Amino acid sequence: MSPVQKYALGAGAVVLLSWIFLPGWLTLLVVLGVIAAPVVGYFMLDPSQRQRLNRIRRRGIGR
Repeated sequence: MSPVQKYALGAGAVVLLSWIFLPGWLTLLVVLGVIAAPVVGYFMLDPSQRQRLNRIRRRGIGR
């Protein structure tokens, strides 16, 4: 299982548990947080760091 799949599975588990145990509006905040955290982290990178990250994604780590 790839790291991206592990992160997606973990995020899905958090959302599912929050949907079961928390009220609706709080679950919405959890979902937005799960989506927003990686996006904000990506946009905090410098343009050169983003280019490096995109190059690594295309080529694959360790290839």
